[in-house]
Amino acid sequence: MHLEILVEDQSGKKALDILVPKIIENKHTFVVHPYKGIGRIPKDMRDTRYASKRILTDNLPKLLKGYGKTQAGRRKYSEVVILVCDLDDKCLKTFRDELNGILNACNPKPETRFCFAIEEGKTWFLGDLHAVKAAYPKAKDAVLDSYIDDSICGTWEKLAHAVYPGGSSTLSKKGWQVIGAEKSRWAEAITPHMNVANNSSPSFCYFIRKIQELT
Repeated sequence: MHLEILVEDQSGKKALDILVPKIIENKHTFVVHPYKGIGRIPKDMRDTRYASKRILTDNLPKLLKGYGKTQAGRRKYSEVVILVCDLDDKCLKTFRDELNGILNACNPKPETRFCFAIEEGKTWFLGDLHAVKAAYPKAKDAVLDSYIDDSICGTWEKLAHAVYPGGSSTLSKKGWQVIGAEKSRWAEAITPHMNVANNSSPSFCYFIRKIQELT
């Protein structure tokens, strides 16, 4: 089995490059493709004219059509596309229905799974507080212990408040480029310590289950 994993940013790639081998145990292959933001689904699901900007959902109709054609030409080769993105404040059912609309418009249709981090990828880190503490021994216990799994609460800000000097307010003042770099550092620091068999985030457990069902 080969997994083509699409994620919305570099921090997502850094996290999954470490986490996925823990799930598939080197028995299968995978590639994580990072994009530059989630974007929005194009009107009428038309292919974007701005593919070079590498915005994930903007490019999704074209991407899935391409995967469908590729998979159709590989009858004996098992490949699955897995889209992993942050739900943010979207309605889960509505967003999933929109993504399924793009998938169902493909002919041939690629084997595809949609997985969401609720609220965002940092949710999965906070589902394993032992890993957070292993990476950041001075992390604020009171902040970590106050987190409710998969809650819509400003997840990256919560993690920043726990592990970043000065908290999220200090980090926010440094701009999105610095914030993005810090998120990537969190991914590289925390994910090596994560136990994929023991995580309290329901959305992370769903992601694990989908991969296990496939492989």
